[in-house]
Amino acid sequence: MAQIHLLIVCGEASGDLNAANLALALKNLNPEIKISGVGTDTMRQAGVEIFYDIKDLAVIGFFDVLKKLPKFFRLKKLILERIKQEKPNAIIFVDFSGFNLRLAKEIKKTIPAIYYISPQVWASRAGRIKTIKDYIHKMIVIFKFEEEFYRKYGIDVDFIGHPLLDIVKPSMEKKEFLRKFSLSEAKTTLALLPGSRRQEIENILPVMLGAALLIQKKFSNIQFLVAKSGQVGWDIYNSIIGKVNLDLKIIEGQTYDCLHSADFCLVASGTATLETAIMQKPFVVIYKMNLLNYLLYRPQVKLPYIGMVNIVAQKKIIPEFIQFQARPKKIADAVLEILKNPSRIWQMQKDLSHIHSLLGEKGASLRAARIIVNFLNNF
Repeated sequence: MAQIHLLIVCGEASGDLNAANLALALKNLNPEIKISGVGTDTMRQAGVEIFYDIKDLAVIGFFDVLKKLPKFFRLKKLILERIKQEKPNAIIFVDFSGFNLRLAKEIKKTIPAIYYISPQVWASRAGRIKTIKDYIHKMIVIFKFEEEFYRKYGIDVDFIGHPLLDIVKPSMEKKEFLRKFSLSEAKTTLALLPGSRRQEIENILPVMLGAALLIQKKFSNIQFLVAKSGQVGWDIYNSIIGKVNLDLKIIEGQTYDCLHSADFCLVASGTATLETAIMQKPFVVIYKMNLLNYLLYRPQVKLPYIGMVNIVAQKKIIPEFIQFQARPKKIADAVLEILKNPSRIWQMQKDLSHIHSLLGEKGASLRAARIIVNFLNNF
Protein backbone atom coordinates (compact mmCIF):
# COMPACT_ATOMS: atom_id res chain seq x y z
CA MET A 1 0.00 0.00 0.00
CA ALA A 2 1.38 3.41 -0.99
CA GLN A 3 2.40 5.84 1.74
CA ILE A 4 -0.20 8.52 2.50
CA HIS A 5 1.10 12.02 1.82
CA LEU A 6 -0.68 15.10 3.19
CA LEU A 7 0.21 18.70 2.42
CA ILE A 8 -0.55 21.33 5.10
CA VAL A 9 -0.68 25.07 4.39
CA CYS A 10 -0.85 27.69 7.14
CA GLY A 11 0.50 31.23 7.32
CA GLU A 12 0.33 32.47 10.90
CA ALA A 13 1.77 31.54 14.29
CA SER A 14 -1.53 30.46 15.86
CA GLY A 15 -2.33 28.33 12.82
CA ASP A 16 1.18 26.90 12.86
CA LEU A 17 0.78 25.64 16.43
CA ASN A 18 -2.57 24.03 15.61
CA ALA A 19 -1.13 22.49 12.43
CA ALA A 20 1.78 21.06 14.43
CA ASN A 21 -0.55 19.46 16.97
CA LEU A 22 -2.68 18.06 14.14
CA ALA A 23 0.45 16.60 12.50
CA LEU A 24 1.45 14.93 15.78
CA ALA A 25 -2.03 13.45 16.12
CA LEU A 26 -2.01 12.17 12.51
CA LYS A 27 1.39 10.55 13.04
CA ASN A 28 0.11 9.02 16.26
CA LEU A 29 -2.66 7.33 14.24
CA ASN A 30 -0.36 6.41 11.35
CA PRO A 31 3.40 6.68 12.01
CA GLU A 32 4.12 6.02 8.31
CA ILE A 33 2.18 9.05 7.08
CA LYS A 34 4.19 11.72 5.23
CA ILE A 35 3.28 15.34 5.94
CA SER A 36 4.88 18.24 4.12
CA GLY A 37 3.92 21.86 4.05
CA VAL A 38 4.19 25.56 4.68
CA GLY A 39 4.88 26.59 8.27
CA THR A 40 7.64 27.21 10.83
CA ASP A 41 9.94 25.27 13.14
CA THR A 42 6.96 24.36 15.34
CA MET A 43 5.58 22.21 12.51
CA ARG A 44 9.05 20.96 11.61
CA GLN A 45 9.51 19.70 15.19
CA ALA A 46 6.19 17.86 14.84
CA GLY A 47 7.59 15.88 11.90
CA VAL A 48 6.37 18.04 9.02
CA GLU A 49 8.75 18.49 6.07
CA ILE A 50 8.67 22.27 5.71
CA PHE A 51 9.43 23.47 2.18
CA TYR A 52 8.55 27.14 2.87
CA ASP A 53 9.01 29.03 6.16
CA ILE A 54 6.18 31.47 6.92
CA LYS A 55 8.04 33.71 9.39
CA ASP A 56 7.71 36.77 7.13
CA LEU A 57 4.18 36.11 5.86
CA ALA A 58 1.97 37.40 8.70
CA VAL A 59 0.02 40.48 7.67
CA ILE A 60 -2.36 42.95 9.29
CA GLY A 61 -4.69 44.87 7.04
CA PHE A 62 -5.05 45.58 3.34
CA PHE A 63 -1.89 47.65 2.84
CA ASP A 64 0.33 45.06 4.49
CA VAL A 65 -1.12 42.47 2.09
CA LEU A 66 -0.31 44.71 -0.89
CA LYS A 67 3.33 44.99 0.18
CA LYS A 68 3.70 41.22 0.35
CA LEU A 69 1.75 40.30 -2.78
CA PRO A 70 4.86 39.16 -4.72
CA LYS A 71 5.69 36.72 -1.89
CA PHE A 72 2.15 35.34 -1.92
CA PHE A 73 2.22 34.85 -5.71
CA ARG A 74 5.56 33.02 -5.51
CA LEU A 75 4.31 30.82 -2.68
CA LYS A 76 1.11 29.92 -4.53
CA LYS A 77 3.14 28.95 -7.60
CA LEU A 78 5.49 26.84 -5.46
CA ILE A 79 2.62 24.95 -3.80
CA LEU A 80 0.89 24.26 -7.12
CA GLU A 81 4.17 22.91 -8.53
CA ARG A 82 4.57 20.67 -5.47
CA ILE A 83 1.06 19.29 -5.89
CA LYS A 84 1.72 18.57 -9.57
CA GLN A 85 5.03 16.83 -8.87
CA GLU A 86 4.25 14.95 -5.64
CA LYS A 87 0.51 14.31 -6.02
CA PRO A 88 -0.37 14.34 -2.30
CA ASN A 89 -3.45 12.41 -1.15
CA ALA A 90 -5.01 15.61 0.23
CA ILE A 91 -4.32 19.22 1.12
CA ILE A 92 -5.17 20.62 4.55
CA PHE A 93 -5.70 24.39 4.82
CA VAL A 94 -5.23 25.86 8.30
CA ASP A 95 -6.85 29.28 8.83
CA PHE A 96 -5.02 31.99 6.71
CA SER A 97 -8.14 32.39 4.59
CA GLY A 98 -7.09 35.22 2.23
CA PHE A 99 -4.36 33.03 0.77
CA ASN A 100 -5.81 29.55 1.29
CA LEU A 101 -9.18 30.15 -0.36
CA ARG A 102 -7.49 31.62 -3.44
CA LEU A 103 -5.21 28.58 -3.54
CA ALA A 104 -8.24 26.27 -3.22
CA LYS A 105 -9.73 27.90 -6.33
CA GLU A 106 -6.52 27.22 -8.26
CA ILE A 107 -6.44 23.58 -7.18
CA LYS A 108 -10.04 23.17 -8.39
CA LYS A 109 -10.70 20.05 -6.32
CA THR A 110 -8.06 18.05 -8.22
CA ILE A 111 -7.18 16.58 -4.81
CA PRO A 112 -9.32 16.37 -1.63
CA ALA A 113 -9.30 19.75 0.14
CA ILE A 114 -9.84 19.87 3.90
CA TYR A 115 -10.17 23.13 5.86
CA TYR A 116 -9.09 23.00 9.50
CA ILE A 117 -10.05 26.07 11.58
CA SER A 118 -12.61 28.05 9.66
CA PRO A 119 -12.21 31.46 8.06
CA GLN A 120 -14.43 33.88 9.98
CA VAL A 121 -17.02 34.05 7.21
CA TRP A 122 -19.74 34.43 9.84
CA ALA A 123 -18.20 37.79 10.81
CA SER A 124 -17.29 39.36 7.46
CA ARG A 125 -17.04 38.81 3.70
CA ALA A 126 -19.88 36.31 3.54
CA GLY A 127 -19.19 35.74 -0.16
CA ARG A 128 -16.41 33.36 0.87
CA ILE A 129 -19.09 30.80 1.84
CA LYS A 130 -19.66 30.10 -1.86
CA THR A 131 -15.92 29.54 -2.38
CA ILE A 132 -15.88 27.07 0.52
CA LYS A 133 -18.93 25.24 -0.83
CA ASP A 134 -17.42 25.07 -4.33
CA TYR A 135 -13.81 24.17 -3.53
CA ILE A 136 -13.57 22.58 -0.06
CA HIS A 137 -14.54 18.94 0.46
CA LYS A 138 -14.50 18.95 4.27
CA MET A 139 -14.67 21.63 7.01
CA ILE A 140 -13.36 20.90 10.51
CA VAL A 141 -14.35 23.68 12.91
CA ILE A 142 -13.46 24.61 16.49
CA PHE A 143 -16.64 26.43 17.56
CA LYS A 144 -20.06 24.81 17.87
CA PHE A 145 -21.82 27.79 16.29
CA GLU A 146 -19.60 27.36 13.19
CA GLU A 147 -20.87 23.83 12.69
CA GLU A 148 -24.47 25.08 12.83
CA PHE A 149 -23.56 27.95 10.46
CA TYR A 150 -22.04 25.69 7.76
CA ARG A 151 -24.77 23.07 8.00
CA LYS A 152 -27.26 25.76 6.93
CA TYR A 153 -25.36 26.00 3.63
CA GLY A 154 -25.14 22.25 3.09
CA ILE A 155 -21.39 22.11 3.69
CA ASP A 156 -19.82 18.89 5.06
CA VAL A 157 -18.64 19.98 8.51
CA ASP A 158 -17.59 18.56 11.88
CA PHE A 159 -17.09 20.34 15.22
CA ILE A 160 -14.13 19.04 17.23
CA GLY A 161 -13.82 21.50 20.13
CA HIS A 162 -11.05 24.06 20.63
CA PRO A 163 -7.39 22.92 20.42
CA LEU A 164 -6.41 25.54 23.00
CA LEU A 165 -8.03 23.41 25.72
CA ASP A 166 -5.07 21.01 25.40
CA ILE A 167 -2.47 23.74 25.19
CA VAL A 168 -3.35 26.43 27.72
CA LYS A 169 -1.78 25.52 31.06
CA PRO A 170 0.90 27.09 33.24
CA SER A 171 4.29 25.46 33.66
CA MET A 172 4.73 26.50 37.30
CA GLU A 173 2.82 27.53 40.41
CA LYS A 174 1.97 31.19 40.92
CA LYS A 175 4.26 31.58 43.97
CA GLU A 176 7.21 30.08 42.10
CA PHE A 177 6.61 32.34 39.09
CA LEU A 178 6.33 35.51 41.18
CA ARG A 179 9.47 34.61 43.12
CA LYS A 180 11.40 33.83 39.91
CA PHE A 181 10.70 37.30 38.49
CA SER A 182 10.98 39.20 41.82
CA LEU A 183 7.28 40.05 41.89
CA SER A 184 5.36 40.54 45.12
CA GLU A 185 2.67 38.12 46.32
CA ALA A 186 1.10 40.98 48.28
CA LYS A 187 0.40 43.14 45.23
CA THR A 188 -2.32 42.90 42.59
CA THR A 189 -0.71 41.72 39.35
CA LEU A 190 -1.90 43.15 36.04
CA ALA A 191 -0.69 41.41 32.86
CA LEU A 192 -0.41 43.15 29.49
CA LEU A 193 -0.77 40.95 26.38
CA PRO A 194 -0.28 43.36 23.43
CA GLY A 195 -0.31 40.77 20.64
CA SER A 196 2.15 38.60 18.75
CA ARG A 197 2.97 40.73 15.69
CA ARG A 198 5.17 43.78 15.45
CA GLN A 199 2.39 46.02 14.09
CA GLU A 200 0.06 45.01 16.93
CA ILE A 201 2.67 45.73 19.58
CA GLU A 202 3.56 49.10 18.08
CA ASN A 203 -0.12 50.13 17.98
CA ILE A 204 -1.44 48.52 21.17
CA LEU A 205 1.36 48.41 23.75
CA PRO A 206 1.61 52.25 24.07
CA VAL A 207 -2.14 52.38 24.77
CA MET A 208 -1.84 49.63 27.41
CA LEU A 209 1.13 51.35 29.05
CA GLY A 210 -0.76 54.65 29.15
CA ALA A 211 -3.68 52.91 30.87
CA ALA A 212 -1.28 51.16 33.28
CA LEU A 213 0.23 54.52 34.33
CA LEU A 214 -3.22 55.92 35.12
CA ILE A 215 -4.23 52.75 37.00
CA GLN A 216 -1.05 52.91 39.10
CA LYS A 217 -1.81 56.49 40.17
CA LYS A 218 -5.11 55.43 41.76
CA PHE A 219 -4.26 51.85 42.74
CA SER A 220 -0.81 51.96 44.30
CA ASN A 221 -0.62 48.32 45.45
CA ILE A 222 -0.24 47.00 41.91
CA GLN A 223 2.51 45.56 39.71
CA PHE A 224 2.69 45.05 35.95
CA LEU A 225 4.13 42.48 33.60
CA VAL A 226 4.22 42.25 29.80
CA ALA A 227 3.89 38.85 28.10
CA LYS A 228 6.46 39.13 25.28
CA SER A 229 5.99 37.40 21.93
CA GLY A 230 9.01 35.38 20.83
CA GLN A 231 8.36 36.53 17.24
CA VAL A 232 9.07 40.19 17.98
CA GLY A 233 12.50 41.53 18.95
CA TRP A 234 13.38 42.99 22.34
CA ASP A 235 14.30 46.27 20.67
CA ILE A 236 10.64 46.90 19.77
CA TYR A 237 9.46 46.37 23.34
CA ASN A 238 12.34 48.31 24.90
CA SER A 239 11.86 51.31 22.62
CA ILE A 240 8.17 51.55 23.58
CA ILE A 241 8.52 50.78 27.28
CA GLY A 242 11.53 53.10 27.62
CA LYS A 243 9.23 56.06 26.96
CA VAL A 244 7.15 55.51 30.13
CA ASN A 245 8.10 55.66 33.79
CA LEU A 246 6.50 52.42 34.87
CA ASP A 247 7.95 49.59 36.94
CA LEU A 248 7.20 46.39 35.06
CA LYS A 249 8.68 43.06 34.02
CA ILE A 250 8.88 41.87 30.41
CA ILE A 251 8.59 38.09 30.33
CA GLU A 252 9.24 36.10 27.16
CA GLY A 253 7.86 32.68 26.26
CA GLN A 254 5.75 32.19 29.40
CA THR A 255 2.39 33.62 28.42
CA TYR A 256 0.38 31.01 30.31
CA ASP A 257 2.45 31.53 33.46
CA CYS A 258 1.87 35.29 33.10
CA LEU A 259 -1.88 34.68 32.84
CA HIS A 260 -1.91 32.18 35.70
CA SER A 261 -0.17 34.66 37.99
CA ALA A 262 -2.24 37.71 36.99
CA ASP A 263 -5.25 39.06 38.83
CA PHE A 264 -6.40 41.07 35.82
CA CYS A 265 -5.30 41.39 32.17
CA LEU A 266 -5.30 43.85 29.28
CA VAL A 267 -5.46 41.67 26.16
CA ALA A 268 -5.12 42.42 22.45
CA SER A 269 -8.02 41.00 20.45
CA GLY A 270 -7.14 37.62 18.95
CA THR A 271 -6.24 34.15 20.15
CA ALA A 272 -5.03 35.54 23.49
CA THR A 273 -8.58 36.47 24.49
CA LEU A 274 -9.57 32.80 24.41
CA GLU A 275 -6.38 31.79 26.21
CA THR A 276 -7.23 34.29 28.95
CA ALA A 277 -10.81 33.02 29.08
CA ILE A 278 -9.65 29.41 29.44
CA MET A 279 -7.48 30.52 32.37
CA GLN A 280 -10.63 32.29 33.67
CA LYS A 281 -8.85 35.58 34.33
CA PRO A 282 -10.88 38.81 34.28
CA PHE A 283 -9.77 41.06 31.43
CA VAL A 284 -10.62 43.73 28.89
CA VAL A 285 -10.09 43.53 25.12
CA ILE A 286 -8.05 46.23 23.37
CA TYR A 287 -7.36 46.61 19.67
CA LYS A 288 -5.98 49.39 17.52
CA MET A 289 -4.67 49.19 13.97
CA ASN A 290 -3.48 51.48 11.20
CA LEU A 291 -6.32 53.96 10.60
CA LEU A 292 -6.64 53.32 6.84
CA ASN A 293 -6.68 49.56 7.42
CA TYR A 294 -9.37 50.03 10.06
CA LEU A 295 -11.54 52.20 7.81
CA LEU A 296 -11.32 49.54 5.08
CA TYR A 297 -11.85 46.59 7.42
CA ARG A 298 -14.57 47.80 9.81
CA PRO A 299 -17.45 48.09 7.29
CA GLN A 300 -16.95 44.41 6.36
CA VAL A 301 -17.55 43.20 9.93
CA LYS A 302 -21.20 42.41 10.55
CA LEU A 303 -20.97 41.39 14.23
CA PRO A 304 -21.44 43.80 17.15
CA TYR A 305 -18.28 42.50 18.92
CA ILE A 306 -14.68 41.88 17.96
CA GLY A 307 -13.54 39.80 20.96
CA MET A 308 -13.86 36.04 20.33
CA VAL A 309 -15.08 35.55 23.91
CA ASN A 310 -18.02 37.88 23.34
CA ILE A 311 -18.75 36.28 19.95
CA VAL A 312 -18.89 32.81 21.53
CA ALA A 313 -21.04 34.13 24.41
CA GLN A 314 -23.27 36.00 21.93
CA LYS A 315 -23.27 38.92 24.34
CA LYS A 316 -20.75 41.37 25.78
CA ILE A 317 -19.28 39.75 28.88
CA ILE A 318 -15.86 41.41 28.45
CA PRO A 319 -15.46 45.17 27.82
CA GLU A 320 -14.00 46.05 24.41
CA PHE A 321 -11.91 49.11 23.56
CA ILE A 322 -11.48 49.15 19.81
CA GLN A 323 -9.70 51.78 17.67
CA PHE A 324 -11.14 55.19 18.66
CA GLN A 325 -12.30 53.80 22.01
CA ALA A 326 -8.80 52.44 22.75
CA ARG A 327 -7.82 55.43 24.87
CA PRO A 328 -5.74 55.05 28.07
CA LYS A 329 -8.11 57.03 30.33
CA LYS A 330 -11.20 55.19 29.13
CA ILE A 331 -9.50 51.82 29.65
CA ALA A 332 -8.04 52.78 33.06
CA ASP A 333 -11.42 54.01 34.34
CA ALA A 334 -13.10 50.75 33.31
CA VAL A 335 -10.36 48.56 34.83
CA LEU A 336 -10.39 50.48 38.12
CA GLU A 337 -14.18 50.19 38.32
CA ILE A 338 -13.91 46.41 37.89
CA LEU A 339 -10.97 45.97 40.28
CA LYS A 340 -12.85 47.83 43.03
CA ASN A 341 -16.02 45.79 42.53
CA PRO A 342 -15.71 42.16 43.76
CA SER A 343 -19.19 41.26 42.48
CA ARG A 344 -18.17 42.41 38.96
CA ILE A 345 -15.05 40.23 39.13
CA TRP A 346 -17.15 37.28 40.32
CA GLN A 347 -19.66 37.71 37.47
CA MET A 348 -16.86 37.95 34.90
CA GLN A 349 -15.28 34.73 36.17
CA LYS A 350 -18.66 33.00 36.13
CA ASP A 351 -19.23 34.07 32.51
CA LEU A 352 -15.74 32.91 31.55
CA SER A 353 -16.41 29.53 33.15
CA HIS A 354 -19.45 29.21 30.86
CA ILE A 355 -17.30 30.13 27.83
CA HIS A 356 -14.90 27.35 28.81
CA SER A 357 -17.78 24.85 28.66
CA LEU A 358 -18.84 26.12 25.20
CA LEU A 359 -15.39 25.35 23.77
CA GLY A 360 -15.98 21.60 23.92
CA GLU A 361 -13.68 19.02 25.46
CA LYS A 362 -9.96 18.33 25.36
CA GLY A 363 -8.57 16.17 22.55
CA ALA A 364 -9.53 18.38 19.57
CA SER A 365 -6.39 17.64 17.54
CA LEU A 366 -6.82 13.88 17.84
CA ARG A 367 -10.51 14.14 16.91
CA ALA A 368 -9.55 16.21 13.85
CA ALA A 369 -6.92 13.63 12.85
CA ARG A 370 -9.44 10.79 13.12
CA ILE A 371 -11.95 12.71 10.99
CA ILE A 372 -9.28 13.31 8.33
CA VAL A 373 -8.17 9.65 8.25
CA ASN A 374 -11.78 8.48 8.07
CA PHE A 375 -12.56 11.03 5.35
CA LEU A 376 -9.63 9.86 3.21
CA ASN A 377 -10.57 6.21 3.70
CA ASN A 378 -14.06 6.94 2.39
CA PHE A 379 -13.24 9.51 -0.28
